[in-house]
Amino acid sequence: MFRRRGGFGPGRGKSFPEIPPPALRRAQGFMETGNYLQALQIFEQLAHRSEQNFPERSPFLFLQAGRAAILSGQTKTGVAHIRRGLTIFASQGRIPRMRAFGQRAIDELRARGLNAEAEEIASLLDTNAPQEIPTSPTPAKKPILPTHCPSCGGAVRPDEIEWLDNVTAECAYCGSPVRKEN
Repeated sequence: MFRRRGGFGPGRGKSFPEIPPPALRRAQGFMETGNYLQALQIFEQLAHRSEQNFPERSPFLFLQAGRAAILSGQTKTGVAHIRRGLTIFASQGRIPRMRAFGQRAIDELRARGLNAEAEEIASLLDTNAPQEIPTSPTPAKKPILPTHCPSCGGAVRPDEIEWLDNVTAECAYCGSPVRKEN
């Protein structure tokens, strides 16, 4: 399978046997079944390992680790992982991604009654992301994608994906191309 920007597959210059897609798929499965503690452990390992070899994937993995921690009742650890993921986005200059994922984290924290934690994330966004982000022209209508990546099982959210072309998006977690199912 062809992957863009250092996906997990072979032939990308860097091989990453320590983070195989099966581990990512297993973690996503644990999230879906409500086994957040197991998911947290895997996402933490994946996030730390990805920082060296695949830094473009590490923010997504830290954000998922944060979500799993919060859902398992480990709020302090969860917020720390969310902060780390958002800070990595900022350091990589990926401000629109930082804002989108940060706002989703804020919304989820507030929905759980974690208002102080939501304000902490909002403050991080205000500090690290410019208020005005240049807008790009509205793209042509994109196809409707599957809700989960066929490769790793990660959630595919329209406001968080990066389009590779008019019909193909990139999975934020594994880098696999995602297209409309026929």
